[in-house]
This record gives sequence, structure tokens and C-alpha cells, in this order.
Amino acid sequence: MCHVRQCKLAFALLVLAFGWWLQPCRASQAAAPKSGEPSDPKAHKTYQTAQEWERRGDHALAIESYRKANAQDGGHCGQCLQRARDIALSIGDFKTAEAVLRDWLPAVTSDAARATLHFQIGVALEREGMAAKGDKQQAYFEKSLDEYRTALSLDSAIVGAHFGMGIDLAYLHQDDAARGEFRAFLDGDKSDEAVDARATRFLNRVELARSRMAPAFTLTTLDSQHISMDKLAGKVVLIDFWATWCGPCREALPHIRRIAQKFEGQPFVVLSVSLDNDAAKWKDFVAKNGMTWFQYRDGGFEGPMAKMFSVNAIPATFSIDADGVLEDQHVGDENIEGKLKKMIAHAAEMESAKPAPPAASQAAGSGN
Repeated sequence: MCHVRQCKLAFALLVLAFGWWLQPCRASQAAAPKSGEPSDPKAHKTYQTAQEWERRGDHALAIESYRKANAQDGGHCGQCLQRARDIALSIGDFKTAEAVLRDWLPAVTSDAARATLHFQIGVALEREGMAAKGDKQQAYFEKSLDEYRTALSLDSAIVGAHFGMGIDLAYLHQDDAARGEFRAFLDGDKSDEAVDARATRFLNRVELARSRMAPAFTLTTLDSQHISMDKLAGKVVLIDFWATWCGPCREALPHIRRIAQKFEGQPFVVLSVSLDNDAAKWKDFVAKNGMTWFQYRDGGFEGPMAKMFSVNAIPATFSIDADGVLEDQHVGDENIEGKLKKMIAHAAEMESAKPAPPAASQAAGSGN
């Protein structure tokens, strides 16, 4: 296993799906020493302590110190809160992220800034709801809905709130209302092909919004093919994160090649995502090793695909079913072929069960 030195910032599925264009507005600060750092001397010392804890990888103490620095600075240190929020999100601690965002609210005055923070609180509550059980889950989704509605009341341009409300309503089994929100999102957003494709899928099959969907992505492969997660609907997808400098990855290559060859011609796609920085070395390796399936270079652990899938060690492979639901992460799993075989067989059954086009319906028989 090839490890990165520490876990990198990797936003949750929902944040990655539609939240990146809504960067939080930083709180206004008076005479901050540098880049929004606290101006109060005592607060600045605490801020530096927080930075040291962050460098050491002690997330809990770093978050605590950043929040303390903000309090010592009179609640005006947007940089403190931004760092605390980012660390909380990077480790999936959405409860703490919510608390930090609420700390931030009193420091901002514009409607646009407050709307952004309410939106992000809605996202955090939504993620808490996904992890909760029973009545607590329902309460989280209802609170998340309230935050999204507040965000829209302050700034109607935050169309991502409609997407979030659609997710919440789907989990609350208010499917017609969820469809209305996904439709509102699509009417208002034209900014990202992958996100729009995901919203369209949820609009047509709202039950998928309650599933653990693979992150929405679009990319252009080495052979210039433009692919996206949602355009691969109906196919099983195996995503393999690797690099030429990773010994275990090179050892796993024959296994990946065998899988690609074994299921060729079936509703199945293999996508290898390289974390190589050197494009020329990567291309040469791919050519010399006959890697004829989809190839994409992400450029490192900070690359968009690695962040989306929270990859901090390689090799790492993920299987995604024909509905786009993220199934498992496999690291050295010898049983992966058997699992894929079942998933691909199910995908083929789904394809054959689709009604035949009207002109061919008679020739095709019942088909279902």
C-alpha cells in the first residue's frame, strides 16, 4: 500500500456533487496580520498553535485551537473558522463542521455571505442525517431543509439549495416534492454537466437520491473520449487508482488487465486513474503495458478524482453498479471478479428487461 503522508481535504459526496461553486464568504476582519489571520496577539498565538497541531495531523486539537483563536479574536477570524471547517470536512466530522459554520454566522453581515453559510450548514446536517438512524435521521433532514430554505430566502441565486432540498425530501420519502426541487435546480443551473446529469437522474428516478451514489464526475481520457459517471448509467464501472511509482499498483496490473479482458463486450467499463505527476512517463508506461481500457491522469492525491473518492492510499479500486451506486472499495481483494460477475449479470438483465422501441416491439417479443 502506498500512503500519502496525511489525509487530504476530500469533501463528502454531496458537497462534491454540487457545492464547489459556493465558496464561503470570509468574515470581515480588522487589521489581520496576514491572509485573514487573527489580529489579537493572544489569538494569533493560539492560531499558530493550531497550525502546528494541523501539521502534526492532530485534527481534534487543531480544530479546537482554531475555534479558540476565533473566540479570542472576538469572533472575527474567518481564516480560523475556514481552517477548522475544512479539517472537520476532511475527516467526515460533519457535526463539528456544522458547529464551526454556526460560529461563523454572527461575523458576517451581507445576505449573500449568510446565505452561503446557511447552505453549508444544510449540507452538514444532511450528511449527519445520512449517518443517523431512525427518528434522529428524520430530524436532521428536516433541519437541513430549514437551512436550505433560509439560504434561498437570503439569496435566490444559490440554486444548489434546490438540489440539497431534493435529497432531503427524497430521504423523507416526499418524492413528488423532491422531484420539484430537482426540476428547480435544473431550471436554474447550467454550470456543470456532471451535476446536471446527476440531477436529471434523480428527477427521473428519485429513489436513487436515497442511495450511496458514486460522485458525479466528467473527464477526458487519454484517447480523448469524454466520459461522465452518469452517462455510464446501465454499466458496471470499476475505477482503479494507481501510479507508475507504486510497486503494489504495478503488481496488481495483470489482475486489472485480466478483468478488463474477461468482461470485454459486456456492460462493464474499467477506468484507471493515475496519480502520476509526470505525464510523459505515464503515457509511456500505459503504451508499453498494453493498458487499452480507459486511462486518465489525475496528477496526485490532490487531484479532483482522488479528492472525490477520498483516496489517500493506492492501489484503491471502487466498484459502481449499473445504477451508479457506489458498492465497495477493494484493496487486494481476490474475490473482486466474482462480485463483478454478479453485478454485470444484473446489469445485463436490466438492459434486456427494458421495453423494446415501438417499431421493434413485435419482433422483439415481450422483452420483459
